[in-house]
Amino acid sequence: MGFVVLPCLAASSVPGSQGGGSPLHAFSQQDRGTVARPEFLRGKLFTMSVDWIGFGYGLVVALGGIVGYIRKGSKISLVAGLLFGLLACYGAYWVTHDPKDVKISLLTAFTLTTIMGVRFKRTKKLIPAGIIAGLSLVMVVRLVFRLI
Repeated sequence: MGFVVLPCLAASSVPGSQGGGSPLHAFSQQDRGTVARPEFLRGKLFTMSVDWIGFGYGLVVALGGIVGYIRKGSKISLVAGLLFGLLACYGAYWVTHDPKDVKISLLTAFTLTTIMGVRFKRTKKLIPAGIIAGLSLVMVVRLVFRLI
C-alpha cells in the first residue's frame, strides 16, 4: 500500500499552519502526516468488490441468445438474449457500486425465471429454458440474500 503525496498539501497550505490559509477548507488538521482526505470522504470504505457473478450471469444469458440465433436462426432469441444479458450486466454494474442496489438485477433475474420457468414447464427441455430458469432462480435467491 502506498501513499500519494500531493504538492498542494505542503505544510504551508494546511489550514492552521504557518504560511497562511488555504482554499482546502475540507481538510482538517488531524490529517497532517497521514493521507489527507476531504471531510465528506472520511470514514468511507474505498474498496469496491466487483459483482463477477452478476457479470458472468449476464454474459451467459447474452451468449445463450447468440447461440440460439446461430443454431436455430431465431432473431427473437438473439434480441431477447442480448437485451436481458445487457440488463443483467447493467444491474451487476450497479451492484458493484452499491451492494444494496439490486433492483435492476433482481427484476431481470425474476423476469427470466418466470419466462423461462413457464417455457421449461411447457416444453420439458433442459436446454435452454431449464438452465436459464435455474440460473435465474439462483440469482434471485442470491440477490434477495444481499438485501438481508
